[in-house]
Amino acid sequence: MTETTMTETIPVKKKRTLREYAGLTLRGMAMGASDIVPGVSGGTMAFILGIYEELIDSIRMVGQPAFVKTAVRFRIKDVFQMLNWEFLLAVATGIMLAILTLAQGLEWVLENQPVYIWSFFFGLVLASVYTVSKRIQDWVVPLIVAVVVGAVGAFLLVGAVPAQTPSTWWFFMLSGALAICAMILPGVSGAFILVLLGKYQEVLAAVNDRDIVTIIYVGIGAVIGLVTFAQILGVLFKKYHNMTVAVLIGLMIGSLRKVWPWKEDVAWLQDASGELIRRHGELIVTVQKNILPPMDTSQDFVSLAIAIGLMVLGFGAILLLDRVAMKKETGEA
Repeated sequence: MTETTMTETIPVKKKRTLREYAGLTLRGMAMGASDIVPGVSGGTMAFILGIYEELIDSIRMVGQPAFVKTAVRFRIKDVFQMLNWEFLLAVATGIMLAILTLAQGLEWVLENQPVYIWSFFFGLVLASVYTVSKRIQDWVVPLIVAVVVGAVGAFLLVGAVPAQTPSTWWFFMLSGALAICAMILPGVSGAFILVLLGKYQEVLAAVNDRDIVTIIYVGIGAVIGLVTFAQILGVLFKKYHNMTVAVLIGLMIGSLRKVWPWKEDVAWLQDASGELIRRHGELIVTVQKNILPPMDTSQDFVSLAIAIGLMVLGFGAILLLDRVAMKKETGEA
């Protein structure tokens, strides 16, 4: 590979200060916190926080032929030049910090005050639909159709009933690939995809029981799925940017079905024999029905007021982030 060819394959990296990398770590924490919450995608948070396209492009580089050839030849310096590793490291650090520090707190809130946490996320996603839609200046009919298709697809997906599937090595790899692809798609939860594929409990048990073989199968599938899917998304963003954004907006709209705060449990996860499966002594809910908020007592009205306040807080937080980002872009211009 000549020096000229090498230079042409290296993507242009954004020059960032230490403070900006700290900001990326905080965004990564927001993504990690979202991945912890069932039904909420880290991809949604990346999209909301304005790092989605750079994240996809950075992951996509790993699957590029020039990068693979360079890595195989152990040209470490060139590998780091080609890879946007500073960005990926900052985001990945934030994700891991969130998983390590926020998992227990979020789990407690989900178990004890689910309406409040879902209300906040509902406001976040709703505001993101508005802010992201501003990226498209000319809303023509095909783009509107793309939004509808994405919304209907996500709406049906999050309401699907888990299936009974084989416990074979190839299906664990397929499950890992599909789950990781969903995780980087706004509006679709990777954990929820595992539930739909009937593999959530088995993968969770493999992690708790240190079943290395199963974990390796899922991990290999996740790596393959992530790198492969990033290639597809990267091409779509470059060639069909507005159409891709429109579909992703639709996915977020459809996901509002999942993050609606007021729900009623109607079905629970079962094994092949029909026995209900428990996690930490609690049944795993697979199907919920959205209901209107109860307003029978004064406490119900107080709870509703708090929930609406959290929705407004989430909505306002996204509008504030969007305004700050726009001011920064204007200032840099």
